[in-house]
This record gives sequence, structure tokens and C-alpha cells, in this order.
Amino acid sequence: MKKIACLILTLTALASFTGCATGPQYSTVKNTIPALAPDKGRIYFYRASTFGAAIQPDVKLNGEVVGTAKCKGVFYVDRVPNSYMIETSTEVTRQLSITLEKGQTRYVRFGITFGFMVGHVYPELVDPAIGEKESLECNFTGGK
Repeated sequence: MKKIACLILTLTALASFTGCATGPQYSTVKNTIPALAPDKGRIYFYRASTFGAAIQPDVKLNGEVVGTAKCKGVFYVDRVPNSYMIETSTEVTRQLSITLEKGQTRYVRFGITFGFMVGHVYPELVDPAIGEKESLECNFTGGK
């Protein structure tokens, strides 16, 4: 009985990692990312936690899908200075409004909370020093 319980626990733990981002670790490709154009700003999106790995909603920026909130994943978009609405949706929609300025780099971290049927993935703006440090442990999934 103890062996069966141990096996179930191990399989459950392994299943929780199946949805994590794949790709090179961001820390190894960071220096190969193109420089930011002088007339644009950059937004990094990342999810440092493996909690709720199976929940991977689309990330929308002003209604346009720009990526997926994969656990242990990081990606970026370059955009013109403007106000932007970042949105994720599972059983509820979570939004974050930010302003992006020319030459500015912003970091948006995705957290997860319990929901009624499925977890809620929510965006939060973090200090650039924190965002850069936390994203180094994530896998790079691309840039636009």
C-alpha cells in the first residue's frame, strides 16, 4: 500500500511539470537578444512558478494574442510607446493596465491562484531588477 501511494505521488509530481516551457534557458540567450529600437519599448512576460503547470492561458496585449503564460517560460514583445491592457483568461479574465515609454523595459510576471474549477493566472507588473533576476531561471520561448 505504501508503494502504491508513493508511486501515485511521484506520477502526480511528474505530471505537474509536463506543461512547462521548453527552449534554452533565458540566462544563456539573454545576450543574443536584439537591442531595443530607439523608438520602441519592450515588455517581458514570464511565469517563474511551476505551480499549476497545466494551466497555460493565452496572453493578450490590447486584444492581440502575443504568447502563452507557460510555467518557467519568458518571452518579450517590442511595441511603440502607448497604454496597454494585458489580459489572461481561464474561468475568469484578469487584466493589468500599463504604460510603455520609448526606451523603457517593463516586466510582467504571471502568478496563479486557486479558482473554483481551474486556477486563475494573473499578470502583475514587477520592478525591472526583480523581473530580470526571476526570468533568468526561465526558458526563453521567443520575442516579437
